[in-house]
Amino acid sequence: MINLDNTSFDRCIKCTVCTAYCPVARVTPLYPGPKYSGPDAERMRIKTPFLADSSLAYCNNCKRCETVCPSGVRITDFISLARSTRLKKRHRVRNFLLTHTDLAGFFATRLAWLANFLLGLGMVKTVLGLFLNISAKIRFPAYASGRFAGELKAQARIQKAFSEQVLYFYGCYVNYNFHDLGRDVVAVLNAMNIGVIAPAQKCCGVPLIAAGNLSKARKNANANIQSLAAAARGTGRKIVFSSSSCILTVQQDYPELLDMDTSAIDGHIEFITRFLYKKFKAGNLPALKPLNLTAAYHSPCHLERTGGVMYTIEVLRRIPGLQLTLLHSECCGLAGTYGFKKEFETLAEDIGQPLFRQIRATAPDVVITDCEACKWQIEAHTGLQVLHPVSVLAMALAKY
Repeated sequence: MINLDNTSFDRCIKCTVCTAYCPVARVTPLYPGPKYSGPDAERMRIKTPFLADSSLAYCNNCKRCETVCPSGVRITDFISLARSTRLKKRHRVRNFLLTHTDLAGFFATRLAWLANFLLGLGMVKTVLGLFLNISAKIRFPAYASGRFAGELKAQARIQKAFSEQVLYFYGCYVNYNFHDLGRDVVAVLNAMNIGVIAPAQKCCGVPLIAAGNLSKARKNANANIQSLAAAARGTGRKIVFSSSSCILTVQQDYPELLDMDTSAIDGHIEFITRFLYKKFKAGNLPALKPLNLTAAYHSPCHLERTGGVMYTIEVLRRIPGLQLTLLHSECCGLAGTYGFKKEFETLAEDIGQPLFRQIRATAPDVVITDCEACKWQIEAHTGLQVLHPVSVLAMALAKY
């Protein structure tokens, strides 16, 4: 169904700055760029509803085009909608496995040692590549034993004893793969006399959106909105996110792309570093010890889209002894599930090369970034440890 009410493509002034900043168009001639695939082609799709071409699949949903668009056109919305309704569905089994993260996490965290062992075997990777078109080069993030949600809920009485509480949207990565980041978030906030509550939540839906499965993404969005709204109602509690992709999805894709009513949670949503910055500025700064550490900061594409990068930088600058280098803005290339797909594995590597070269030239002790996908990609291609800003703060806590 064509939405004739959505003609925001008319704001496109054809300046092509989006294409100039597109990391995919920069490395392959097979993708004509976001202007063509988005607003230009949407004009044609209104006249010819089934018009589509394979280039739609090349967009990695980094949203850098939207960040630089002077007219505020939501370019990737047009591309995502076209993928959902017009692009022939391929690799259905693979896309199901990569996008249904709650289902995969539910089973994998029960036998994490076995899941990690199997996913690390070269033979298994070869089979996944041959039969499911999953990249054999990719290193799967390790699953944790159990879920972070259960760990945090077990602390509910302790967390409610603090003078203030926040609701934590921890996301799939913290819940199923890397509990330590969630623990760091709790440690930092507790050091500021702020308790952390875990509301019920599903995957934010960003991998589903990238795959064009908007109907399932809407189901997840509806469940999350209802749960978060109920937990925040009448309390004034903020809903903090530690994943830049999760907050972008909830804050922007839910109301715009998925057409969901987010009015009940709009005033509560904040990225963790913005929340911390405001608290620090108001005088609630935990005691920090000096860190003898050189670090390079990579700003994730999705955090740039939300305008949250400046808050992360200011928070990091509060850490004594941290020597921080700000890297030029680049896409890491992985883009969530994009780099896991065999047909895009080389593109994902090529896109990230300018970033990897910067990091090697800087030669830091660690790299800092707010995005889990960026962490995986940078660690895989530089061999350096990559930390979340909150984890660096946790390292500096005088009592941690």
